[in-house]
Amino acid sequence: MEATQTLARVPVPAMQINRELDRKSSSRSFIEANTSGVPFEEIRRDHIIPVFVKDNEPLISQSDFIAATQEAVADLFRGETILKPEIRVSHPIKGRIPEAKNKPANQLHEWERTLYYERMMFVVEVPTIYDTIGGNTLTLMVGGVKAYNLDNLYNKKGAAEHFKVFIGFQNMVCTNLCVRSDGYVEDLRVTDLNQLREGIYNLLGNYDQHRHLRQMQTLTQYSLTERQFAQLLGRCRMYNYLPPADKKLVPELLYGDSQLNSVTNDYYRDLSFCRQEDGDINLWKLYNLFTGANKSTYIDQFLDRSVNALDFTSQIQDALDNRSASWYLQ
Repeated sequence: MEATQTLARVPVPAMQINRELDRKSSSRSFIEANTSGVPFEEIRRDHIIPVFVKDNEPLISQSDFIAATQEAVADLFRGETILKPEIRVSHPIKGRIPEAKNKPANQLHEWERTLYYERMMFVVEVPTIYDTIGGNTLTLMVGGVKAYNLDNLYNKKGAAEHFKVFIGFQNMVCTNLCVRSDGYVEDLRVTDLNQLREGIYNLLGNYDQHRHLRQMQTLTQYSLTERQFAQLLGRCRMYNYLPPADKKLVPELLYGDSQLNSVTNDYYRDLSFCRQEDGDINLWKLYNLFTGANKSTYIDQFLDRSVNALDFTSQIQDALDNRSASWYLQ
């Protein structure tokens, strides 16, 4: 029942590309939670770089990670419009220079403060590669996560550093990110910038964007009744309380009560993805309710839940198509 999709590529004159490059990816935030937006130049110029404690050697900086991803995107998608990255950060680590160690905090000058953010996520939009699903325009997105809390800073240079890298699509109606497992490296472990670049290139080269779009397109062809939706939400709330042995037999769900509350609320009230008048909701809309609820997730868990939303919804689709049984709909 899969529909064939063809990505649209729009020729863009060189002068227009130059103007587009000054735009930032996404005019609205792709993640909320406790994050704030920062420009790339601020990260590169003002943020200090954590070091390995044993030898004082620096880790790969967040700005180098972003720049390496931009270079790979520009290389592999030549001729396309590529926007400036949108960057979100959280968990600030504040400090001060030694000369200001005895000053009260409210008397510190800006040049006496030091700062870096423990967690950072960014996206780079390629708006000339796009498609439409369920009346929603989706554009290609590439990005990653650097969370220093996942690294062992009490080590020395040469120890593995951890990165998350992804490629997928963003629903421009709501800025929800749509990520599939073959477009996501959950734990890219590297020891230097060259290995990081290689990992980014491998991910981008192996991603099947047409298959991803076909999978999402088929979701528009299946619907849940109001009764089935209520059954599904009830089972979702029960999942985290299942005995460990029973939970192993059920498809994984990474969403907690706060996200499920958002899904329930938006089933009735979301302007783009709410139920129909008879209470039915198609799986494309259901999927977007989950990816929308994911915006309240912290940076280091965001991509795992993004992938889980598609896996979970596709499992529901298989059950409706009688290809498998689903505990969530029993």
